[in-house]
Amino acid sequence: MKQLLKTEELVMFLFGIYIFSLLPYAWWWFLVLLLTPDIGMLGYLLGNKEGAITYNIFHHKGIALAIYIIGAYLSEPIVQLTGIILFSHAAMDRIFGYGLKYDKGFKFTHLGEIGK
Repeated sequence: MKQLLKTEELVMFLFGIYIFSLLPYAWWWFLVLLLTPDIGMLGYLLGNKEGAITYNIFHHKGIALAIYIIGAYLSEPIVQLTGIILFSHAAMDRIFGYGLKYDKGFKFTHLGEIGK
């Protein structure tokens, strides 16, 4: 089952790349921006609960899709780009086993404990 989930996330990541290719940005922007959602980890400087909240906001695919759809509706490529980067980054993280966080600590995710 774990391999099936990773494959599903890989397909979503590739879909994010495809949707990005439809926008008027050079390819290097995708690579440069791909890790920016990890800024959500800064919340952990305030504690586990705050860190989990900020991390999950930046790594929630539903939020990412909502941002992309708003950007598409408004015909704003930069908003669409934001949604695509958030979505693609979340899919990439889940391929590597990093899921949404619980307020118990960074290594406790909806995919299980990181490192186990």
